[in-house]
Amino acid sequence: MNNKPIDTELNNHLKSLADKYEKEEFLVGDPSWFMHQVKGDTNKELLAFIASSLSYGSRKQFLPKIQKILDASKGNVKEWLISGQYILDIPENEECYYRLYTNKMMHDMLNALAAMVKEYGSMKEFVSHLSLIQEKGDAFLAIEALCKWFNDHGSKGIIPKNTQSSCKRICMFLRWMVRDNSPVDIGLWNDIIDKRTLIIPMDTHVVQEAMRLGLLTSKSTSMSTAKRLTERLKEIFPDDPTKGDFALFGLGVDEN
Repeated sequence: MNNKPIDTELNNHLKSLADKYEKEEFLVGDPSWFMHQVKGDTNKELLAFIASSLSYGSRKQFLPKIQKILDASKGNVKEWLISGQYILDIPENEECYYRLYTNKMMHDMLNALAAMVKEYGSMKEFVSHLSLIQEKGDAFLAIEALCKWFNDHGSKGIIPKNTQSSCKRICMFLRWMVRDNSPVDIGLWNDIIDKRTLIIPMDTHVVQEAMRLGLLTSKSTSMSTAKRLTERLKEIFPDDPTKGDFALFGLGVDEN
């Protein structure tokens, strides 16, 4: 583990980048844009979860796939799931939906998501009903619970089966749901999860940037590495570590 203190210059630089990029303009071309296009908290969280689950690879390729869900549901994602309309809109076959995801994999994920909504009413209520969540809970417990739900309900290959990997897309979803007072993140779950417990959404790009800055010494994209990086970012953003996600994103953009 790298315990070297973050110097003042890097501290100020990352704070500046976070402020620069956490703007409404960030939404343009970003998957977080979709949750802002629907009305109702449950519709927002459901579309956000689906959007985050599809967010890997080329934006030019995955953004239209998310748009397809928005169009099919007509913005009422909860009703789309509960009514079973998604079964007609996405056939249960092995044809490709997006990259490694087949139609059947999407179908199975939406089946599990529909089951959650039918049983609990919303994703937030599912997390709220966890006996582990008391007052403002720990984001990691929510990650574990979401992974277990989808794995137990027959969804394979889209939602991680456990928390050995960094669970990047779930961490991103939780950032969207928990962080408040943001033009990007919508803070619907701010009352049930403490944003200080959020974990940085970590992929290869984030690891590379963090290593170059001396924030990490390992190339691993495991959950333990994501937690270590989050702890380093707490040195800069003690009450809001995943604000550093905007800084690491902006670092790459500025350099390009």
